[in-house]
Amino acid sequence: MKINSILFSTLILVSFVCCKKEAKTEVPVKTYSNLVKAKWFIGEWGNKSAEGELTERWKKENDSVYFGESYFVVGENDTVFAEHVRLEEANGKLTYIVTVPGQNKELPVGFEMTSSKNNQIVFENPKHDYPNKITYSLVEKDSLIAEISGLKKGKPYTEKFVMKKR
Repeated sequence: MKINSILFSTLILVSFVCCKKEAKTEVPVKTYSNLVKAKWFIGEWGNKSAEGELTERWKKENDSVYFGESYFVVGENDTVFAEHVRLEEANGKLTYIVTVPGQNKELPVGFEMTSSKNNQIVFENPKHDYPNKITYSLVEKDSLIAEISGLKKGKPYTEKFVMKKR
């Protein structure tokens, strides 16, 4: 009888040890709420005209960065303009960081998001020569307008780039 009670006590102890739930320490998931507002950038956009073909591609690089590239090709394969962009959220701020070969000593220039509403995001850098402002507007699910504006040669100037999703 004594052996049965020892065996029973051992079984209960083993079941407590085996079935004990380990305390889980959950690591908080970092969210990038400002970058998520630009989720609709992702994909390939473009516009073909008599002047040439504009292409802009965006992809998610990681949880806090989207990578974009755009270029304008004239004729079969004469690229007359190209740029690389990092849309990056850090410390709650979303920044559009653009690098253009042959401009600004090929150093990146940052434009901070100043507003976002109803499928429109605005980035600004008042210290940059031109443009000072970059605006992306989602017109429809498959079309957007990218607009750059500011002072050019001392006068207000705006350029609009209408693109369709490919």
